[in-house]
Amino acid sequence: MCRWAAYVGEPIFLEEVVSRPGHSLVAQSLEAAQCPTATNGDGFGLAWYDARPEPGLYRDIYPAWSDPNLRAICEQVRSGMFLAHVRASTGSATSRNNCHPFAVGRWCFMHNGQAGGFEQFRKQADMLIPDAFYRHRKGATDSEVLFLLALAGGLERDGGAAMGQAVRQLQDLSQAEGTAPHMRFSAAFSDGNHLTAVRYASDEMAPSLYYRFSDSRTGFAVVSEPLELDEAGWTMLDPGQMARFGRDGSLQIESFAPT
Repeated sequence: MCRWAAYVGEPIFLEEVVSRPGHSLVAQSLEAAQCPTATNGDGFGLAWYDARPEPGLYRDIYPAWSDPNLRAICEQVRSGMFLAHVRASTGSATSRNNCHPFAVGRWCFMHNGQAGGFEQFRKQADMLIPDAFYRHRKGATDSEVLFLLALAGGLERDGGAAMGQAVRQLQDLSQAEGTAPHMRFSAAFSDGNHLTAVRYASDEMAPSLYYRFSDSRTGFAVVSEPLELDEAGWTMLDPGQMARFGRDGSLQIESFAPT
């Protein structure tokens, strides 16, 4: 399993979420508190939005805690919308193309979880991706398949419905050809204007997902684990819920179910 963190609001330096807090994402890469795998050292990635519609992207295969370039970027880059991820592989190789976030055009996506037994039906999953989107398939993860299926299914028109359809397609394949747990899904995606986060599982073990509005930052942090272990004000998103966060401080929560 992996850990991730995202932010939307007034521009801040990436370090305020990624590397500076006591339980920052970099700290979680070495010692996660609410994850079956405490160490998440199979690569990391950043996606951030600034002057252009498409996000900047920096990914590498090194553990987040040992990469000085990651800290340097986080100390210098300021953004009002960014996503960050540290990876613990559930089977696919440690490679840059398998590191999250994934980006296509102005959209980016990151995921914590798994479609159980994915290697047993990876070919069938790849075949679900329409040709127009398959050219964006660079890696070998189930997460990238989910993203491309959601894009093909109309992520721009209706994010919840498109992502729900993608999750259902892989969950059905896992139930037919794979192994339990068939779907565990904590994910975030953005077009640069809104950040959407989803928590779901086919069993009772949905990966953790929290959010908190900070007056000092004037924005939302959305995370796998609170950035300070003893900090109040974090709200856990319930399993089967989707939250949509706006740059203006708006928040909409609705139900999420694969369809």
